[in-house]
Amino acid sequence: MNLGSIFAQTNSKNKRPLSEILALLEVKYNINFTYLDQTIETKTAVLPDDNLTIEDALEFLKAETNLDFIMLSTGSVVISKRSNPFSDFITQKLEEVVITNYLTKGISKKSDGKINIKTEDFGILPGLIEPDILQSIQALPGILSVDERVSNINVRGGTHDQNLILWDGIKMYQSGHFFGLVSAFNPYLTKEVNVSKNGTSVKFGDGVSSVIDMQQSNSLDQDFKAGAGFNLIHADGFAKVPLNEKGEIQVSARRSVTDFIFTPTYDQYLKRVFQDSDFSNPQQGNSEIVSNNERFYFYDIATKFLYDVTDQDQFRFNFLTINNKLTYDQQSNTDAQIPLKNELEQSNFATGVEYLKYWNSKLTTTAQLYFTTYDLKATNFDIINDQELNQDNHVEDFGIKINATNHIDEHLKLHGGYQFSEVIISNAETIDNPSFESFIKEVVRTHSIYGEAEFTSANRNTYARIGLRTNYIEKFSEFFTEPRLSLSHKLNNDFRLEFLAELKSQTTSQIIDLQNDFLGIEKRRWILSNNEDIPIIKSVQAAFGIHYNKNKLLISAEAFIKNVEGITTQSQGFQNQFQFNNALGKYQVNGIDFLINKQFDSFSTWLSYSFSKNDYTFDDLNNGVDFPNNLDIRHTATFAGTYAINNLKLALGVNWHSGKPQTLPLENQSNMSNQIDYEAPNSTNLNDYFRTDLSATYQLKFTNKLNASIGASIWNLLDTKNVINRYFTKNNDGDIITIENLSLGITPNISFRLQF
Repeated sequence: MNLGSIFAQTNSKNKRPLSEILALLEVKYNINFTYLDQTIETKTAVLPDDNLTIEDALEFLKAETNLDFIMLSTGSVVISKRSNPFSDFITQKLEEVVITNYLTKGISKKSDGKINIKTEDFGILPGLIEPDILQSIQALPGILSVDERVSNINVRGGTHDQNLILWDGIKMYQSGHFFGLVSAFNPYLTKEVNVSKNGTSVKFGDGVSSVIDMQQSNSLDQDFKAGAGFNLIHADGFAKVPLNEKGEIQVSARRSVTDFIFTPTYDQYLKRVFQDSDFSNPQQGNSEIVSNNERFYFYDIATKFLYDVTDQDQFRFNFLTINNKLTYDQQSNTDAQIPLKNELEQSNFATGVEYLKYWNSKLTTTAQLYFTTYDLKATNFDIINDQELNQDNHVEDFGIKINATNHIDEHLKLHGGYQFSEVIISNAETIDNPSFESFIKEVVRTHSIYGEAEFTSANRNTYARIGLRTNYIEKFSEFFTEPRLSLSHKLNNDFRLEFLAELKSQTTSQIIDLQNDFLGIEKRRWILSNNEDIPIIKSVQAAFGIHYNKNKLLISAEAFIKNVEGITTQSQGFQNQFQFNNALGKYQVNGIDFLINKQFDSFSTWLSYSFSKNDYTFDDLNNGVDFPNNLDIRHTATFAGTYAINNLKLALGVNWHSGKPQTLPLENQSNMSNQIDYEAPNSTNLNDYFRTDLSATYQLKFTNKLNASIGASIWNLLDTKNVINRYFTKNNDGDIITIENLSLGITPNISFRLQF
């Protein structure tokens, strides 16, 4: 029977306690209901009509009470609270899992093309002993970091600022601790992560390269959970505390231990992050300047408050604060000068309020109000020139999101919504000798409306999502229309075809003015498009894939093309003849991602390979001739395996990719110039990158409530000396100096965790 007609029959009927209705239905249908008393004690409902089947009667009560009624083969019906009434409807979710245990346990691929990571179910990956979110996604084909930092994740040849990173729907402007070596998001209260490289839902603006959508737990568990742990870099703890049957609070906190104890892990991180900075190379290597008394720490705190006003109304409030701070003294060793304190601080604060309304079995709405700020500031003393430089990059992002979802039937679902954002970005610099001040502030307000439809065929072999997003930017009085498409079709039980396409735009980006900005450690600053010398970045991309999945053997191949225009030379981090140019251009990436993954009962192994060709086009550079992108990594391969037996998990992996492009100086230099004369841009490459990682964890069970785990890992097991960047400068004598940045050396880590 159609549920609409069922609901219509109830308009004139009175509600009564659910316990009474269940007693009547047990007699009528000869069934038994199983439930906890507190689950139904406050529930009321209308007695289903006499002419309904048991299935229709249960569906009716499901809608009336917002509880789950699960029919067992024994004739019993189990009643339980819904884990999330806003995502678990009578018409089931249209997007389904098409590949489970993608690489390892807890990673799956959905029918709409996105990769889903559930942190609670996460297995193990080489080199990781914790489910570090932004490190974990680099195991996926097409995603890597050319300099090993989670603050520089490159998705199919894009720069990091072209990734939209969301934490419970709030855009984040900082993604890493330790200036990029540790993910800034605590994984133990992050329930799942969805990664979209293409074919993104129109709900998401920004992010011309990818969307990384992190979601905290959004349901009341009615059960206390907590955990704490430490490793050689930081200590952390979390708790999910029920307040009553309607409320819960979730709290997590993490802090580095590096300012208390010195560990071999910290030693390697220190060398990696600060090797090419004013801290390690003060005043361009001046031996008279000494840096000491460094103090570095980071922390993050996240809190989420959940309150179910009624079974149909949910209220959520959350906030997150992330902070990194470095201080160190500099002084001349030739006199008794008082040490001068250099400082660098990076922080991101985010908060949001969300209201979710479950109107009926078909319609839900959500409304979110959020605010996020980012601040990067530095104080840098130049002892030689008796100069103090202060720099500040500040971002404020205020937004409103309203979304409605309508389940037309079990095959069709419609989404529609509105989004408003106001982004304010300022950049300030002051110098005391000679006196100089600079302050630039930009504001961009964007209104967006969107709509999309999701369809699944009756035999569930075909899935399609098509949508349209329109952005209106007040400042420029311009409209940007962005169609998106995700289509997959199951040919038979073994083969599935997939096609993804999208248009996107974004108004925020990161640039480097000077390589020693912000002490040379975090050089990039956020800026806003002005539609002139800093245009709006626009992308168009498409991908076609074929996937074979049978008997726990997955073979997957996906060809893609991506065009991104509106980039500037400053956003690309040039360190050659174009370092001080300010030109506009674009890049195009063509490639293929390939994966073969075989799973056994306790063993999983995979080989992934990506080929891509990534070229720049700058009309005002290199005589307008295309040349390789700074992120043109032609070949990338990973061979890895995981093994689990009883409570022991092991993982070993080998990562290899071709070297990053570089520009060499000409052999014959002009003696009349202080500038370096270079060969053709990016005409050679660094040596290939090679790294072997190992990790292991062991689970201990003390009681039904108390568990523990011990972990150990070694990053770069063979201590391979990988050059990840090379550039050149001239000294006062006119000699060319070669500067090389090395990857992490052999880096051990251990961890211990308790969960109760």
